[in-house]
Amino acid sequence: MKQFPIRILIAKPGLDGHDRGAKVIARGLRDAGMEVIYTGLRQSPQMIAEAALQEDVNIVGLSILSGSHMTLVPAIRAEMDAMDLASVPLVLGGILPDEDQRALLDGGVSAVFGPGAGLGEIVSTIEQLCARPADQTT
Repeated sequence: MKQFPIRILIAKPGLDGHDRGAKVIARGLRDAGMEVIYTGLRQSPQMIAEAALQEDVNIVGLSILSGSHMTLVPAIRAEMDAMDLASVPLVLGGILPDEDQRALLDGGVSAVFGPGAGLGEIVSTIEQLCARPADQTT
């Protein structure tokens, strides 16, 4: 059974040093009533999966602007699956080519948010992915 409020891990994998967007999203999700755990910069796939396991999160959100999404995201999904976190949705934000978005969605990513995605859309998608009851309030 899911615990509520939704617990989300926000992570910045790889060598990407730009975290302003991740922090803005983290703040918006917190304001929407979610418990947000932010891992900080330069996290390895194993570190992200381990944090998701230790924090008992309902969902993992990645922010990648480095262009390494086709390497890092499958590695993170594989690490999460190996730690029995296959049922934990993985969402991604960044600037990604359309063909890469399709490949990531086919490879186990639940949602991709590009530039211009509104906070309302992000919150709604996360709530749907976590099967949050409609009458649950935060």
